[in-house]
Amino acid sequence: MTDHYADLRMYVAPDAVQHANQQWLARILERLGLNRRNADHLDLPGLWLAPELLVSQTCGYPLMTQLRGQVRVIGRPRYELPHSSNGSHCSLLLTRDDNPRASLADFYNSRGVINGYDSNSGMNLLRERLAPLQQGGRFFASVGVSGAHRESLRWLREGRADLAAIDNVTYAYLARFAPLEVAGLRLVSASAPSPTLPYIGPLGLSDEHVVRIREAMNLALQDLPQVVQTLGLQAVLPASEDDYQVLLDYQQQAASAGYSVLQ
Repeated sequence: MTDHYADLRMYVAPDAVQHANQQWLARILERLGLNRRNADHLDLPGLWLAPELLVSQTCGYPLMTQLRGQVRVIGRPRYELPHSSNGSHCSLLLTRDDNPRASLADFYNSRGVINGYDSNSGMNLLRERLAPLQQGGRFFASVGVSGAHRESLRWLREGRADLAAIDNVTYAYLARFAPLEVAGLRLVSASAPSPTLPYIGPLGLSDEHVVRIREAMNLALQDLPQVVQTLGLQAVLPASEDDYQVLLDYQQQAASAGYSVLQ
């Protein structure tokens, strides 16, 4: 079978980033001698678990919860961007410039916003930072769910929320290509480090096929220096589920502190 799904939906904005991703995917399939199947009709879980999948990208937290043991990790990106290097990244805890609160503890009883409860960068890493500061299992006066990091940024800009945790790669792309989306915001704190978002394929991939796909991804980057420059993506590193155990460790640490649910 030569028709496969190859789709990257974790970082899709601004347009320059989406265009670079599409160029990269096309060159990967070209190097592998495969054809690309249209995946527009699939939602993310459907894409991630499709037997026809060649490569996609998921968040590390769902990898270790809903997808654990159901997909094969192909590798993880080495972004060289502010706050991201050597296969690691973090979340940036942001507020508006005019918010008088200074330290993270000052945001107790404020309004939080997350992109989703299944997000590592938007929820899990934020929960880890807030766990020592919560009282009786609560930190925020309210928590909104925006559905996406860009929407969480909008909530901050519009004064609908006081604090959000934003994936630093997303932030770097917006700061470079759509600076108005991060204008008027400031950094309160950075989260604990996290492995970058994993590239995955179907569970049945052999070790040989994993190496071949990862090699094609890296060779395609060498072919496309403009893609490397746009994405800040220098290489795809070997990776496994074990690399992402730290995310469950963060979850357990928060639970042990009495903060199993971010609220």
